Amino acid sequence: MINFKKLQIAIKDYDTLREEVIKKSRDVLKLSKQVIYSVHRNELKQATTLINCMEKEKKSLELLAKKKKKLPFEGSFKVAIQEYVEAVLYYQFVKTGKLVNLAVSPRHFVLGLADLPGELSRRAVFLAGKGRVKEVLKIKDAVDQIYGELLRFDFRENEIRRKVDAVKYELRKLEDLVLDLQLKKR
Repeated sequence: MINFKKLQIAIKDYDTLREEVIKKSRDVLKLSKQVIYSVHRNELKQATTLINCMEKEKKSLELLAKKKKKLPFEGSFKVAIQEYVEAVLYYQFVKTGKLVNLAVSPRHFVLGLADLPGELSRRAVFLAGKGRVKEVLKIKDAVDQIYGELLRFDFRENEIRRKVDAVKYELRKLEDLVLDLQLKKR
């Protein structure tokens, strides 16, 4: 005989955990946006504080997601982790000029990495307005490197392929910006 009560409890338990993951994902997502915004305003001290909070929230999120096999594949979890990756990579690049590895799944890392050029392009436009051409060139070179490395992969998933295409368009924008700056210099 089918134990409907057991099925109901199992589904309810999963849904309850899923809701907790969604809420915690929002916390990570909110903090990642605040980190990026702080870095755009060159408030690196504030960004550091926010990153520390975000790290704690991310750990809590990952512990929740480990409770059920399917939870790490929920959309809210995936988006939170890729936004975390983007925020930390952006912060580290602005602070040190380097891209760093992060302890997340390769898929989530690549998704976050592919979002990074959008933030770097925004920064390049800001820096170009301040006449900081060398920094704009460094950003263009970093995006060029990211794009070149991503092209070596054989991505079969549409979401990742679309994001890699977006990196290509960000690189083109940066190349146009650099060309414009060089022409104005003459």
